[in-house]
Amino acid sequence: MREHLGRLMKLHAVDLCIANGENAAGGFGITPQIAEEFFDLGIDVITTGNHVWDKRELVDYFNGAANEAYSPARRVLRPANYPAGTPGVGLYEGTTRAGVPYAVMNLQGRVFMTNIDDPFRVADKLLAGISAKVVFIDFHAEATSEKVALGWYLEGRVTAVIGTHTHIPTADSRVLPGGTAYQTDVGMTGPYESVIGVQKDQIVQRFLTSLPSRFEAASSDVRLCSVLIDCDESTGRARSIQRIVLNEEGHAEESWQGAHGK
Repeated sequence: MREHLGRLMKLHAVDLCIANGENAAGGFGITPQIAEEFFDLGIDVITTGNHVWDKRELVDYFNGAANEAYSPARRVLRPANYPAGTPGVGLYEGTTRAGVPYAVMNLQGRVFMTNIDDPFRVADKLLAGISAKVVFIDFHAEATSEKVALGWYLEGRVTAVIGTHTHIPTADSRVLPGGTAYQTDVGMTGPYESVIGVQKDQIVQRFLTSLPSRFEAASSDVRLCSVLIDCDESTGRARSIQRIVLNEEGHAEESWQGAHGK
């Protein structure tokens, strides 16, 4: 990200940059220091997921910002559908570089994951209080069906529903008829000569033996996976979604979808 994100943002005149950072600390969680480094790179909002609590210091980071409206920690989100009283927030509202109001919401799925509050109904509740037209949803979920269902459920009500968690970029980027950009999983920024980021031999042995072992992050074939969304700032409707994957040299693989598949 240090090598390529700035150039990518400049090339495409990015007004708002969102990154899921829940595996940024060596594959397990994120620390306040890493979050600050992300902000320095130009990232505006950091979303997370089920690994958000892996680093204890992040809880202190959240608690320290509980009564500070402008603390950078409020731009680090945990899923909004965690139970009431959980440290942190799941929604951030701000203004883009171009002066456009926006909202970013982080939700977590329940299929094959922790049985927390219903992400569909939590989305409804939070959307009722958002005035911004540009609304981005990071849906951190395991099941493709749950992600696709939320995309259709929020179609026409949000600018984008982009999935995270499974670490593998999917090839279904599209703009739904109601103007919502959708992709089941944006993929990870990390090593693809691996099993979803972990050294492949360790995972193979786990499948062969079922014995517990310590997982370590891999390091080969690093790629930056992203989507670029263009939208109408006055309505929040997405015009297009472009899947961009950069290799270590910064060469890009790109796929573009406009509204209604055009």
